[in-house]
Amino acid sequence: MLLADPRARSMTRTSAAHVSNFSKRGEPQVSERIGFIGLGIMGRPMAGHLVDAGNAVTVWNRTRNKMSALVERGESPREVAARSDITITMVADTPDVLDVILGSEGVIHGVRRGSIVVDMSTISPAATREIAQKLSERGAEMLDAPVSGGEKGAIDAALSIMVGGKPEVFERVLPVFQKLGKAIVHLGEIGAGQVTKACNQLVLSLTLLGVAEALTLARKSGVDPAKVRAALLGGFAQSRVLELHGQRMLDQNFEPGFRTRLYHKDMGIVMETGRSAGMPLVGGALAAQLYQVAMNQGLGEKDYSVLARIVAGLGGGTGE
Repeated sequence: MLLADPRARSMTRTSAAHVSNFSKRGEPQVSERIGFIGLGIMGRPMAGHLVDAGNAVTVWNRTRNKMSALVERGESPREVAARSDITITMVADTPDVLDVILGSEGVIHGVRRGSIVVDMSTISPAATREIAQKLSERGAEMLDAPVSGGEKGAIDAALSIMVGGKPEVFERVLPVFQKLGKAIVHLGEIGAGQVTKACNQLVLSLTLLGVAEALTLARKSGVDPAKVRAALLGGFAQSRVLELHGQRMLDQNFEPGFRTRLYHKDMGIVMETGRSAGMPLVGGALAAQLYQVAMNQGLGEKDYSVLARIVAGLGGGTGE
């Protein structure tokens, strides 16, 4: 199946590709035409699931070097939107979303009245609302639908999807979401998905910090941190973070699942969201500062659990 390898899906900045709407068994499928913009570590497997499910999918990405499996090249995000009933964006940051949707060759110039733009990136709630307003002036609807679950969740089609926007628009796109994730929640009006993702990253950062500090405290106190982790997993302190990232910390395995530079960006969104709501985020501010330290130490391409190395350094060690 075209685009079947989740690690080998990409398009050029000046290219798009249309994939026919046939199922794995070769049977014609009647479905919404889908555009997918952004074929990075998350977007590639996500777009692949939509193709494998029999949808007609048009894809676009900035990178030029992985397009051998793709056909019928187009020109821009604008063209992707013009070909699609539902256009999904999955890019790195707020400026990237603004560019691919509102830029000179952006989605907004190709959308048709009644079409839907779904942004699954993690960006500012305020920017999300601005984009939605501009799209509405063109007669198009928007959902913000950031995800949690990382690369593994994207590959396994097991993402948690947090959705903001009109209920009737959510219902129309729900069959698409169901091909990408397991926990799909409609949270309210446009921007609610991004606020929820900010809450997710806040909880995750503080849990990571707690695990890193606990394992470092055990080590400095002369207790085997691996045994401490095992004991904690059997009690009320157990969590997926302790289970998965606690093991990463013990192994000093910081090869990226989710890169620190992206989490640093997300923590900036968390703090911006807190300021907008008039909510002091004391723990969040501490975590954001520690991720800034990680960036200053050149750890931006490491997994975000590398926070453990920063915490160990505060205690005069390396975490090993």
